[in-house]
Amino acid sequence: MRCVPRWAAAFARIAAILVTGLAGLGAAAALAGDKHHAPGITDTEIKIGQTMPYSGAASAWGADGLAELAYFNMLNDQGGVNGRKIRLISLDDAYSPPKTVEQTRKLVEQEQVAFIFSPLGTPTNTAIQKYLNERKVPQLFVATGASKWADPKHFPWTMGWQPSYATEARIYGRYILEHKPDAKIAVLFQNDDYGKDYVSGLKEGLGDKYAKMVVGEASYEVTDPTVDSQIVTLQATGANVFVDIAGPKFAAQAIRKAYDIGWRPLHFLNTVGSAVGAVLQPAGVEKSVGIVTARYYKDPSDPQWRDDPAFQEWLAWMKKYNPDANVNDYYNVLGYNLAMTLVHVLRQCGDDLSRENIMRQAADIHDLALPMLLPGVAVNTSPADFRPLKQMRLVRFDGQTWHSFSELIGDEM
Repeated sequence: MRCVPRWAAAFARIAAILVTGLAGLGAAAALAGDKHHAPGITDTEIKIGQTMPYSGAASAWGADGLAELAYFNMLNDQGGVNGRKIRLISLDDAYSPPKTVEQTRKLVEQEQVAFIFSPLGTPTNTAIQKYLNERKVPQLFVATGASKWADPKHFPWTMGWQPSYATEARIYGRYILEHKPDAKIAVLFQNDDYGKDYVSGLKEGLGDKYAKMVVGEASYEVTDPTVDSQIVTLQATGANVFVDIAGPKFAAQAIRKAYDIGWRPLHFLNTVGSAVGAVLQPAGVEKSVGIVTARYYKDPSDPQWRDDPAFQEWLAWMKKYNPDANVNDYYNVLGYNLAMTLVHVLRQCGDDLSRENIMRQAADIHDLALPMLLPGVAVNTSPADFRPLKQMRLVRFDGQTWHSFSELIGDEM
């Protein structure tokens, strides 16, 4: 057996301590670096990702993603945010949850994006919510109004942006109770979390009157070719109020079919399916007269904003950076507002662009009055409140544009 000198053994112990210490210091340094730099962050760039329905039945909603890309192009021409340019990787998921999962994993694991920004679609975002929260990747300003995006206790890495679908539907229900208490209501809804969230809100708005007042319900799948048969079925119920919970393609079909078969109920059309350019014009503006919806932003088809400086600035941006888009499509306003909100958060982050701080700053927005929101509407969040927008105004279509006929109505939850 070989004898090891005492000095050698002591040296070995000291060396081991030094190696362990250096390794610990290296790990600490790495963690310190991570504190200020999420994946996808460099000294010159912030790389983020999203999924959008650029193809398929919900492709009209893809205008939101194109508007955000256009806004970041403008921002980057101006130098970016705190010296960093924003690179948005926007991938098509065709509004298909399995495709959303595939594309989101690609963005997170291969592209190494800092976070997911404004991904569109309720069923598609539902499919990735747990995955992103388990990995602590921000799912920030989700472009749907489902109530589930405001659950910081269970999903602290997910935040919505627009007023919730339930809030909007409660507003419709309360209006019906006050102004048409003898209503017979027919409901059309998309058969997924998006449609069901609206129905839940309508039930809350109508309270115990729902079962008596709703005389017919019909659902459709996003893969259906038309909703013509559903509209015929709903007309046969004798309903004099129609709550239309449909995306752009099916909303246009419902408007056209109801008009063509002579059904003239008081028609409530959910906000996400009410764009003049993407819905009412294809359906026929003459067939859309009298439709009621809710607004929280300046509608680009409304002439009252023609001389508004904020609208003029938005229009100039559209002409330069998004020239092929329909200026009457409010999804171009939505994308503009969403991008501006993100820029506000990133500026608040300063040089700490860790995922933790990005979520911390997103939950610390106070009275952010974006130029293309309605006067009086502002973005507000807190660690306990992940609902950035909570106010809307009822509007009615006159054949050319939407006109307000209510004050701002807040979320009474």
